[in-house]
Amino acid sequence: MALEDAKTQVDTAFTRKERRGLAYENAFGGAVSFLRRQYTKDLTGVDLAVTGVPFDQAVTHRTGTRFGPRAIREASTLQPYDPPYGWGYDPLGEMTVVDYGDVAFDYAKTADFPATLHAHAAGILAAGAGTLTLGGDHYITLPILQAHYEKFGPMRVIQFDAHSDLWADDDLSRIDHGTMMYKAVKQGFVDPRHSVQIGIRTECDDYLGMNVIDAPAVHQMGPAAVAARVREIIGDGPCYLTFDIDALDPAFAPGTGTPVWGGLASWQAAAILRGLAGVRLTGGDIVDGAVGRAQLRAGTRLLYVPLVATPPAASRTDIAPAGTGNPSSITLSTGQMLINQRISQAAVRRANDLIRRLNQGLGPDEIRNGALSA
Repeated sequence: MALEDAKTQVDTAFTRKERRGLAYENAFGGAVSFLRRQYTKDLTGVDLAVTGVPFDQAVTHRTGTRFGPRAIREASTLQPYDPPYGWGYDPLGEMTVVDYGDVAFDYAKTADFPATLHAHAAGILAAGAGTLTLGGDHYITLPILQAHYEKFGPMRVIQFDAHSDLWADDDLSRIDHGTMMYKAVKQGFVDPRHSVQIGIRTECDDYLGMNVIDAPAVHQMGPAAVAARVREIIGDGPCYLTFDIDALDPAFAPGTGTPVWGGLASWQAAAILRGLAGVRLTGGDIVDGAVGRAQLRAGTRLLYVPLVATPPAASRTDIAPAGTGNPSSITLSTGQMLINQRISQAAVRRANDLIRRLNQGLGPDEIRNGALSA
């Protein structure tokens, strides 16, 4: 059926009649929407409205996350053919999901942006739909959390992140992705006792009562134990999930503004998310996917590619010792596997640097005998 449908389906973002169900349009063609859902501003009967916020004026380092919504939508075209692997049900068949498009704002009037985004999110919630927001830098979570707070009361938050975003900042006029959670807690939008940050691996002076499962703890505990602890912390109240892509190690998602080594592997993040089934989510976002478009597309695909939620086992390799024809066995320890991971990360960084240099253009002094100079 899928192959037959692929011959005729095109531009389903505008032409599809049914809002539920899988889509078989060729991944490389047609108008792009999130998971090939219908583009619409009509939220009647909608369970989940996906919306983009292409804003990155609040970053402290590299920009580029304004291209996040577009890149995530493009990456998602690989996924709507089948239900997500391992979920046990088809969310596209059981939920009415639409692509609500992006928020409109004046890029030259940054001070007006928070109110604009707040009104955008509040309008979706007022229609009875949940929100899934494609960022954008992490500041965007603050106005969205305010809208959720106004409807549901103090929110319980699950935050995947390398950074706590709790820098002390009592100036509400400042727009900064490193202080948004501080302001959310201080203004009462978030209930810190029933909130948790996962994957943290940078220093924070005061967590303001937030629970923290840092990256080393995730590696030690394992995804199942982490998910169980998160469910215990969150309880049964309304919950918002925010996923900063830098929660993942740069080896898996190099396209972010402030990468930090030692983060979660993609299989760990996927397994934790799957273990949160039953949490009362009212909304969520994915933020801080940034920098080059090639990096960003590669990184955001990790969010949708079906992943097997099992850790890599120790690697066993047979080699022939010098001077003999009989193989011997070598088992790599966990420490050696981590060394290999660091080597891979270094290779990724060098490859990204080469891409950057090629994008910027090479001068005559950088080329010698067919090779790039060091």
